[in-house]
Amino acid sequence: MREKLLAGHAVRRIRRRAGLTQTAMAEMLGVSPSYLHLIERDQRTLSSKLLIRLADQFDFDPRTLIGGEPAGGAEALRRRLANPMFADLEIDRHEVEEWLAAAPRGAEAFARAFDHGSGAISASVFSTTNSAITHAVRQEIERWRNHFADLEAAAEGLADDVRLVGADLYGALVDRLRVKHGLSIRILPTDVMPDRLRRLDLHARQLQISEMLDGSGRTFALAFQLAQLEARAEVDALTRGAAFADRNAERLFRRHLLGYFAAAVMMPYARFLRACEASGYDLVVLQKRFGSSFEQVAHRLTTLQRVGARGLAFFMIRIDRAGQSSKRYAGASGAMLVEADGRCPLWRLHHAFDRPSALSVQVVELEDGSRWFTQAQTVLAQGSRPGTNWNEVSAEFAIGLGIAADQAAGLSAARTVDLRGPATRIGLGCAACQRADCPQRSAPPAERTLIINDRERGSSAFEFAND
Repeated sequence: MREKLLAGHAVRRIRRRAGLTQTAMAEMLGVSPSYLHLIERDQRTLSSKLLIRLADQFDFDPRTLIGGEPAGGAEALRRRLANPMFADLEIDRHEVEEWLAAAPRGAEAFARAFDHGSGAISASVFSTTNSAITHAVRQEIERWRNHFADLEAAAEGLADDVRLVGADLYGALVDRLRVKHGLSIRILPTDVMPDRLRRLDLHARQLQISEMLDGSGRTFALAFQLAQLEARAEVDALTRGAAFADRNAERLFRRHLLGYFAAAVMMPYARFLRACEASGYDLVVLQKRFGSSFEQVAHRLTTLQRVGARGLAFFMIRIDRAGQSSKRYAGASGAMLVEADGRCPLWRLHHAFDRPSALSVQVVELEDGSRWFTQAQTVLAQGSRPGTNWNEVSAEFAIGLGIAADQAAGLSAARTVDLRGPATRIGLGCAACQRADCPQRSAPPAERTLIINDRERGSSAFEFAND
């Protein structure tokens, strides 16, 4: 009974059941009303001495207060209520706390029904929830235009510090982790660590890295670990500011920020921007100069929005062979090519898989008349190798990088391209595209009336009215 606990909901329920005010109950327990108020708000713990006094005065088994908060508490209940099926109700934190205080057993019943399905929450709802989580994180990233000034400053400071140790960034990061944080680095064979690329073993004080990671992947892993150790304050502040209702959204956003910091250590802002401008944003030069992968460089190009030192406004997207996107960053470009859920098969992003590791460039024009210069190339996922990996599958993606055509004149990749000449006319996926003369169309527009004519057939399999 020497343990202290938070039991505000239970104390409040006992008081209300007895019909007492906080002042009256405080007098019975020999404490001040303000102290009792803090206990009920879970801002003070309930000591064993006060727990015994409560049990004596109100005749209950003290063990009933040690079972935890109903429904896991207000935060856990809010995470359940963040499900899209409740979005129109707009239930705020205050209402949740009142619900727990007034009807804790009702809240617990709701939580159990939600968690166990009760026939109402199907797999499709959970799928929608996951989609809502990733959408919320993307919205927060785009709200910042994928540029986080505090992280940039901290990463640049760290990069300058380790640069003094030596020109080899990987070796300098190894020394930083060893000297400042007492962590050693161990490269493990794939048969020892078959299903992980990176693992922190706190017991052994080791950061363990799979031998399957290439040089840029290993450097990124070290920088990611340093982000967790040395950029915690900046990451915590940004995560709190996002005010996500779902804990997984917080974790996903935090992982993005840690990766952002790691990339900024590998490609410090000022040095990277100078290299971009000097080379005409030459992707090969940037990879070689900063020891980074194509995907790391492409992602970094979407972040160059420092006030007073802005780079060009690129967007980036990563898709698999089925066209499903796993990364989308519009940055400052505002490109609907990234924002739209659908994509056009006429965009050469989808053709990149036919020419592995070759850069494919294209000028495309959307229905609104906007023109974009795009580059696409395939990459293997970290830890994969051509033909096979741990489970006999080689994970391959296509990276699309784009910029408004009127900003692309200085790019090395656009030197032989007529940026004002004919462009490939594409849409944002068949369901959103209104072009009537596209032979590649796989579905009619979602908001058009389909016309079925057995006597004739046009170039498209789907004809529709212009209503």
